[in-house]
Amino acid sequence: MAGFEMRRRVLEEHPRGRVVMIDTIAHVHPDDAGQFVVCGSHGGVSSGEYAAAVPVAAVFFNDAGGGKENAGCASLAYLDERGIAAGTVSHDTAMIGDALETFESGIISALNQRARAAGFSVGRPLREALREVLGYCHA
Repeated sequence: MAGFEMRRRVLEEHPRGRVVMIDTIAHVHPDDAGQFVVCGSHGGVSSGEYAAAVPVAAVFFNDAGGGKENAGCASLAYLDERGIAAGTVSHDTAMIGDALETFESGIISALNQRARAAGFSVGRPLREALREVLGYCHA
């Protein structure tokens, strides 16, 4: 895949936090602690371990089509136990590995309890849900 680079940048800033885009959760940075991270990584436990190490306020992964025993969402319970809101977007709505696509076109497919309590819901576009939870103000 010529010309591909792993991206990491702040997409939006809102009254209650920033939306940070990271193509791979392995590139999560200590500066991301307490922020809302959107990544292109699968939602397996290994991805959850990266997110919990910082820790972020919330993180959204790709469900990778579920996988065996729903492995593509396995990090959600793991992160819930560690106080982190987490969810996945459907692999049918965003390309795995592309965090910008996760943000721009991803539809939430699964959530942990903390994410539901924060105001996220399955079936909503991720960008819309993040903006609502973070207090987006129209100019």
